[in-house]
Amino acid sequence: MNKISALLIFLSSLSVFNAQETIPFRMTKYNNLIVKTQVNRKDSLDLMFQIAMEEASISPERIRSAGHIVFKEGISEGNTVSIGKNTYRNIRFFDNELTGHEADGKIGTGIFKGKIFEIDYDNSRFSVYETMPDLKGYQAVPLICRNGQLFIQAENIIDGKPVAADFLLQSGYSGGIIYSNAFADGKDLGQKLKITGEKTLKNSAGKSITTKNGILPMLKIGSFQLKNVAAGFFTGDLKTQKVSYLGADVLKRFNWIFDAERKTVFIKPSKYFTDAYFEIN
Repeated sequence: MNKISALLIFLSSLSVFNAQETIPFRMTKYNNLIVKTQVNRKDSLDLMFQIAMEEASISPERIRSAGHIVFKEGISEGNTVSIGKNTYRNIRFFDNELTGHEADGKIGTGIFKGKIFEIDYDNSRFSVYETMPDLKGYQAVPLICRNGQLFIQAENIIDGKPVAADFLLQSGYSGGIIYSNAFADGKDLGQKLKITGEKTLKNSAGKSITTKNGILPMLKIGSFQLKNVAAGFFTGDLKTQKVSYLGADVLKRFNWIFDAERKTVFIKPSKYFTDAYFEIN
């Protein structure tokens, strides 16, 4: 090993030593992050990390048994969740909530409450810090916290013009971005974006909803520019999309460090920054 390689490995390890704890994750082909857990020291469950929630939940389609999580009217209080050497207490679980592929349920940001934490896609791990780690190469982006959910603002370049929107960080959605009905209405996105597919469904009352998938020429987050971003929106009678999503296929393109107060997130491009976008069927 030459001296330069040894120095790079040493510098990379400094942030790990600064970490109070680390949690490995596995990213599926659907861009979901899977964490191996033991709940109440009995149930071994693969839980999907969901940044859009604080608590945890169990899926009705789970593969593994969750028999030691006791629910009362769909809620289970006071559970412990063990991940590696770390144990988190007083975790609330909700029952019968759908989750991502390959997962038995979801685990939210509550395990990081009041702490600085990092989603490190380059090394497939979460890291928790007592003090802010080295931020070289990172850019600060304001966070908007609404009812425990985290939003950032980004600029959408549509028909050559920047249009700002608030996006919910949504790691449970495998694709790029989804626009809310309020954002999509009146912008003629079907003509201004390159449409790659669409699907129409009708309910029992005959009302329709059409999902359209397209390509946004550019999305700007801070000064970082993502090109040809997969973007979805809805048309039709039913107006169900209340907020815009920044999905897992965009989240993975950065490493994210969240401050303890959830007022600022620091981002820098990850090794996935220029990957092709996930195709939603």
